[in-house]
Amino acid sequence: MGDSFLEFDKPQQADLDKCVHCGLCLNACPTYRELGLEMDSPRGRIYQMVQVHNGAPVTPSYQEHIDLCLACRGCETACPSGVQYGKLVEAARAHIAATAPGSFLARAVRGFVFGPLLRSPVLLRIAGALIYLYEASGMQKLVRTSGLLKLFGDLGRIEQLAPPAEPPFFFSQIGKTFPAEGERRHRVAFLAGCIANVSFARLNEATVRVLQRNGCDVVLPADQTCCGALHVHAGMREEARRLARRNVDAILADQFDAVITNAGGCGSTLKEYDELLEHDPQYKEKAARFKSLVRDVNEFLASIELNPKLAPVERTITYQDSCHLAHGQKVRKQPRHLLRQIPGLTLKEMPLSDLCCGSAGIYNVLHNEMAMSLLEKKMGYVNSTGAEMIVTANPGCMLQLSAGARIHGRNQSVAHVVELLDESYREYERVNGRN
Repeated sequence: MGDSFLEFDKPQQADLDKCVHCGLCLNACPTYRELGLEMDSPRGRIYQMVQVHNGAPVTPSYQEHIDLCLACRGCETACPSGVQYGKLVEAARAHIAATAPGSFLARAVRGFVFGPLLRSPVLLRIAGALIYLYEASGMQKLVRTSGLLKLFGDLGRIEQLAPPAEPPFFFSQIGKTFPAEGERRHRVAFLAGCIANVSFARLNEATVRVLQRNGCDVVLPADQTCCGALHVHAGMREEARRLARRNVDAILADQFDAVITNAGGCGSTLKEYDELLEHDPQYKEKAARFKSLVRDVNEFLASIELNPKLAPVERTITYQDSCHLAHGQKVRKQPRHLLRQIPGLTLKEMPLSDLCCGSAGIYNVLHNEMAMSLLEKKMGYVNSTGAEMIVTANPGCMLQLSAGARIHGRNQSVAHVVELLDESYREYERVNGRN
C-alpha cells in the first residue's frame, strides 16, 4: 500500500453499518436502473465494501463495480437511514487507488491530469489554445459532419463531449475586485474553478455581473486554485487536501460574507472540506469556518432580496437538476425560484429531472458507453417537455446536455441559471439604462 495512503481514508465501519440493505436506493441508482445488477447498486456496492473491509482482496471485479458508480448521490436522497454513500464510494476509490494503482501509463496520465494540469493556469491556457485552434480552424466541424467519428468508436463519442474554449480566458480576472453596482450590501469571494476559466469564461463573467447587480463587491482571491472535486472522486485525497488547504488559506486571509461557486460539483466538495481535513489539526477548524461560508450562486441569490430590474426573456425552458447540487447540497428550490423571477420565461418540469445525465466529472470519458446511454434517456425526458432550452447549474452537466441536444435532441440550447439572469439584467439596462 502506498506510503501516502491514510487508514482513515478507507470506508469506515461506522459508516458501513448505517446501511440496513432495505433496497429503497435501487430505483434512485442510474447504473442499477440501466443494468439491473445488484452489484451495481448502492446496496450491492456497500456489501462489497464490507467484504473488503473484513479482509477480502481488492479484485478487478470489485474495482469495476466501484468505478462504474457515478457518485451522483441519488441514493442518499432516497435512503431513510442517512447513509453517506458519497463518502463511502470516495473512500473505496481512495483504497483502490492505493492498492491497485494500475499500469505505468495510467498512473502517468492520471498524475499529469490531476497534478500539474488542473492546478496550472499556464498549462490550462495552452490546452485551451489548442482546443480553440481545433474549433476555429473548422477542423471540429469537418470531423463532426464527415462521419469520421464513427470509425473511432468510444474515442469518437468522447470527442462529442470535448469542452469548448472561450477566449479570452477568465484567468486574467483572478486577483481582481469588482465593485457592487449601487448600494453595497455584501462582500463575497468567487471561486472560479480550473477548467471553467477556459471553457466557461463567459459563464464566470456572467456570474460576476449578476452578483454586482445584486449589491455585491466580488473578490476573486489571487491564490485560489482547483477545488479538488475531481481528485476526491478519483480517490486522490492527498492531492485534494493540498488544494483544499490552499483555498482555505486564500479565503480566510480576508473577510467575506460568503464564498460563491457557480458549479454544483465543485460546491459539493467545497462544502465538505471539513471532512476532507478533519484529521489535520492545523486546518480542521479553518476548514469548518470555510465550509460555513460556501454558497452555490443559486443558493446565495435566492437568500437575498433579488434585484427586480429584470427584462422579459420570452423562452420555454426545462430545468435539469445537477446531481451534486440537488443530492449533495440539497439545493433544489432555489434555482427554480430564481428562474420564476425572470419575466417571460415558461418553465416546464421534465420527468426525473434529478436523475443523472451521465456527466459525473470525467465519468463520461472513462465510462462513455454507460454515460451516453443515460444521456439518451435524459434527452427523452427533455424532449417530452417541448422546451427550447435546457437550464442547469453545473458546467459538467452543460457539456453533457449540449452533446445530448446535438445527438438525441432537437438542438436545444443549454444555459446556466445565472446566464439567463444576466441576459435579463443586460436587456433591462439596454432598454432602460443603468438607473
